Amino acid sequence: MGGDNNYTFLVFLIIFLINFSSLAATYSPPNNYLIDCGSPQKTLLDDGRTFKSDHDSSSFLATKEDIQTSIDSIPVNISSSSLPLYRSARIFREESKYTFFVSQPGRHWVRLYFYPLPHPSINLTNAIFTVQTNEFVLLQDFSMKDNTKVVFKEYLINITTDRFSIIFKPKKDSYAFVNAIEVVSVPGSLISDSAATVSSKSTFTGLSTYAMEVSYRLNIGGPNITPKNDTLSRTWLPGSSFNAFPQGSQSAFAEPRSINYPQGGGGATPKIAPNLVYSTVEMMKESQVMEPNFNLTWKMNVDSNFSYLIRLHFCDIVSKSLNDLIFNVYINEMMAVSCLDLSSLTNALSTAYYQDFVIDSSVITNGSIMVQVGPASNYVQSGSPPNAILNGLEIIKINNVARSLDGFYAVDGSYKGSEYGSTKMKIVAGVGLAMAVTAMIFLGIVFVRWQKRPKDWQKQKSFSSWLLPLHGSQTSFLSSKSSSRRSSLFGSRRSKSTNHSSFFSNQGLGRFFTFNELQIATKDFNDKAVIGVGGFGKVYLGTLEDGTTVAIKRGSSGSEQGVNEFQTEIQMLSKLRHRHLVSLIGFCDEQSEMILVYEYMSNGPLRDHIYVLCARPVINPKLPREQVGLAEWAMNCHRKGKLETIIDPHIADTISPESLKKYVEAAEKCLAEYGVDRPGMGDVLWNLEFALQLQQEAHTLKDKSCDHIRLEKQSQSNSRDDGIPPCVSSVSDDYSEEADASSTLFSTLGQVQGR
Repeated sequence: MGGDNNYTFLVFLIIFLINFSSLAATYSPPNNYLIDCGSPQKTLLDDGRTFKSDHDSSSFLATKEDIQTSIDSIPVNISSSSLPLYRSARIFREESKYTFFVSQPGRHWVRLYFYPLPHPSINLTNAIFTVQTNEFVLLQDFSMKDNTKVVFKEYLINITTDRFSIIFKPKKDSYAFVNAIEVVSVPGSLISDSAATVSSKSTFTGLSTYAMEVSYRLNIGGPNITPKNDTLSRTWLPGSSFNAFPQGSQSAFAEPRSINYPQGGGGATPKIAPNLVYSTVEMMKESQVMEPNFNLTWKMNVDSNFSYLIRLHFCDIVSKSLNDLIFNVYINEMMAVSCLDLSSLTNALSTAYYQDFVIDSSVITNGSIMVQVGPASNYVQSGSPPNAILNGLEIIKINNVARSLDGFYAVDGSYKGSEYGSTKMKIVAGVGLAMAVTAMIFLGIVFVRWQKRPKDWQKQKSFSSWLLPLHGSQTSFLSSKSSSRRSSLFGSRRSKSTNHSSFFSNQGLGRFFTFNELQIATKDFNDKAVIGVGGFGKVYLGTLEDGTTVAIKRGSSGSEQGVNEFQTEIQMLSKLRHRHLVSLIGFCDEQSEMILVYEYMSNGPLRDHIYVLCARPVINPKLPREQVGLAEWAMNCHRKGKLETIIDPHIADTISPESLKKYVEAAEKCLAEYGVDRPGMGDVLWNLEFALQLQQEAHTLKDKSCDHIRLEKQSQSNSRDDGIPPCVSSVSDDYSEEADASSTLFSTLGQVQGR
C-alpha cells in the first residue's frame, strides 16, 4: 500500500514539474548590481527586485561632489514597476564613474534610467553628457529636454575583466545625471556568437565581441509583459502599434502552460523568451477564404548608421496538425527564410522556436526595419490554407567601427567616421561633378543651336525651333501662319505614297500626315464623324487607307490652346507608351492646321467604367450643394447611416451590403486629411479585392439571371445610322461626352435633381 502511495506521489510530482517547468524557471545571476542613484534608502519594486541606495554602496561611486535630488512623485503617466526609480537622481558636475567588481565575466545587462528631476540650482533639462564604459560609448551628447517622459536604456555588454566601469562625462559647463543603474549577468546561451545575414545569405560571426543596445522587444499578438513575468527581468511591449496592416491580421492565444520548449539544448528556453510570448500570436485574418496577396508587416524606425541583430520568435499554436503552416519571412523586403515549416523543425505543435538575423546598415535605406511574414508559394501543394504567424520580435543595435552605440566618436574622443564621411563626400562630389558636366554639355548644345538659328526666327514667331531636333537639313518649325505650311512641325516633309504608312520617324515623333490624307479619313471632316468636342477642338472618328480606325483631334480657330500645347502633346505622347494610355500615331501641321492622330480605344474612355456604383462624376456642380462633391456626399451619407442613397437605384438590389461597407471603409481611409494616416497602395488593393470577393460570394446566393446588369439594350439603343460605333477612344476628356446621357448603365448622369 505504501508502495502505491509512493508511486502515486511520484507521478503527481512529475506531472507538476512538467506543467510548471516553464513558469518556475529561475535564473540567479552571478553578478547582480541594482543601484537607485541618489536615493536615501533602498527601493523595493513591485516585481520583487530591490535596488540599493548608492549611499549604501559608496565604494561603487567615484565623484568629487555629492549632489543628488529626490521627490515623492513625478508628473509622468506610465504603468511600469520601475516608476519609483525615477524619483531620485545622482548629479555630476565633472567626470564621474561607477565601478563594479565582476566575479564571473560574460555578457551583462547594463540598464540605465533617466529623468530630469527638479533641483534648486540645476536645470537637468539643459544637461548634456556622454556615457561610456572602458571600451564602448553608450550615449554621446545625451540630453533630455522633455520632462514629460522617462528614458530607459538597455544594453548587452560582454565584460571580459574583473572590473567594469560606467563613466559619466558632462559637456563643458554642463551636467550629467542618472536615476538608476543595473549591471546584471545574463546566461551565456542568450545570444549565439553567429547569426545569418539578411542581404548576403552568409553568416555573421563574432557577436560576442560587440556591444549591443535593445531597440525594440515586442510581444506580438499579446499584452505588455513586465519584468515580474520574465526570467531575466525584461519588458516586452505589445506589437500592435508597429503593425503596418492591422486589417489583415488577428490575434490568437493558447494556455501558457501548453507551450513546450525543445529538449536537448540549443533551442528556445524560458531564458530566451517566457512562455507568455509564445502563447500569443498574430496570424493572417480569415486565411481560409482570403487570397494570399499580402503579408503581415511590422515596421520600426531605427538609426540607419548601425547594423542590427533581429530575433524572431515563433510557436505554432494555430495549426491542428503538423505541416499545416508553411510561410516565408522577409526583412526589409529581402527573403530571410523561405518556406518556414515550424513543425518540421520542432517535430511538434506549440513548441517554441526562434531565429536570429543580422541586417547590415548598408541595406537600411529608409531609416526603418520592416519585418514581414506571408504565405509560401507552395502552400497549395502542401494542402494547407494560406497563413503566416509571428509571436515575438526583438531588434538589437550593434556597435559601429568607433565601438559606439551613439555616433562615431570613440571612447578616447577621436572621430572614427572619417572613412564613412569620406566615402559619403566622394559620392556627393561624384554626383556634383556629373551634374556639372551634364549642365556644361547642355549649355554647349544650346549655344550651338542658337548660333545656327534662322536669322528671321523672330519674324516667323516660331517657338524655339532652333532647340528642337530637325528632320533633314530643314529649319522650318511651325512657321508663320501666312506661309503655305508645307513644312511640318519638325522640318519639311513631303508626303509620298511610299511613306504614308511609315509610323514613327527616326526622331521618334510619330508619323506625319498630309492634310489631304486626314480629309479622306474623315470624309472631309464630316460632322457625322464627330465623336467628341473639347477645349482643343473637335474629335473625329476616321479610317486610314490601310483600314486602321483612328481618332483625329483637330484644333479649332477659337481654341484656347495653341502651338505650345500642340508641341507639348506631341513630344509627351511620343515618349509615353503603355497599354492603359492612348498612343499618339502622328500629326499634321499643313495649311495652318494643328491635327493630332490617336489610337482608337474601342472600349471607350475611363469615365465610362469608373462611375458605375453611383452613376455620377466626382464633381457635378448641377446637383444640390451637399451633393456636388461625391466624396463629401458619400462620407456624409455614411455618417448618417444612409449609405444606400449614393447607389444608382438601377443596381441597388445587386450590391452586397458587406461588400459596400468594406469598399466605403477603404475609400474613407484614402480620404484621411494627413498622408501618414492614409493606407498604402497594397492596403487599398487588398481591401478592394476583399470587397470584390464579398460581392462575388453574395451573388452566388442569388439567381444568376439577376446578378449582372444587362448591356444588350444599351448597345442596341446606342447604335447609329451612319455606322459609327457609340464607344469612342479614350484620348482625353475632349470627347465621348455625347454618349453619357444615353447610356443605361449611368442611369442618373442626366439628372440634376440629385438623390
